[in-house]
Amino acid sequence: MDNDGSSRAAQGAPDVNISQDGGIGPRPGFISRVFGGFMSEPDGADETKQASSARTMPGLLNLRLKRLDDVLIPRAEVVAVPADISLPDLVSKFRDSGMTRLPVFETTLDEPLGMIHLKDLALNHGFNGDRDKPFALKPLLRGLIYAPPSMPIGVLLTKMQTQRIHMALVIDEYGGVDGLVTLEDLIEQVIGEIEDEHDQEEGKLWRQEKSGCYLALARTPIDDFEEEIGFKLVEAEDEEEIDTLGGLVFMLAGRVPERGEVIPHPSGAEIEVVDADPRRIKRLRLRMPRAA
Repeated sequence: MDNDGSSRAAQGAPDVNISQDGGIGPRPGFISRVFGGFMSEPDGADETKQASSARTMPGLLNLRLKRLDDVLIPRAEVVAVPADISLPDLVSKFRDSGMTRLPVFETTLDEPLGMIHLKDLALNHGFNGDRDKPFALKPLLRGLIYAPPSMPIGVLLTKMQTQRIHMALVIDEYGGVDGLVTLEDLIEQVIGEIEDEHDQEEGKLWRQEKSGCYLALARTPIDDFEEEIGFKLVEAEDEEEIDTLGGLVFMLAGRVPERGEVIPHPSGAEIEVVDADPRRIKRLRLRMPRAA
């Protein structure tokens, strides 16, 4: 921290020139050209209704109505690595987190240096790279975007498109890091959840990994899954309130659990949260009592 209370994160944050249509700089980006009308101010009495609808479901209005502090991954849940991390530890961090990009910091997250992309690591120290050369992380770093929590998500989406940077750190007024936002986080606010190649195959809500062990999407209907496994997960008195596996886990935990957390079921089954963000559960692994 410097004497004026600002951190290196604040010093590294570039100035943002926001035009009236939500673009960055003198030439609007693709997002602002296509969605500019949705990012303008609403008229009169419709504003409250639009804001309420946008905050409860995906849609183009979220580009203007939602801010970064509505969608960011909180600082406590950000997966980041120090600049002096060893190669084996970095590989383990990528493997355990399931991420392809990780922020890199000097001493604390308030002193970010950039981000490391899994592809850059693999091409330099795996695959076709020289596995015997000394490992140096800093030459592999890519830039980050620094943005205030009050920035509309449509503005950051345009900035990511023009700068070709898919990760941003959200910086508070004192220069500290509030959290992290990725391109996928922003797009999901418009079109809904995006399932990548590691998610279930299209049209399949679950698959059996081995006897008594299933990998399932959180939106899987409880009734259908119970019929598949021949096992009751929800008591009769709770059937009207719980419709999906994600809803069951939320009820058992009393909150949105973190990725990697294992939630015990009263029957003795175990439900592992394979993928989740601060707002919702995405994928689960269920081990029936005989396999738990």
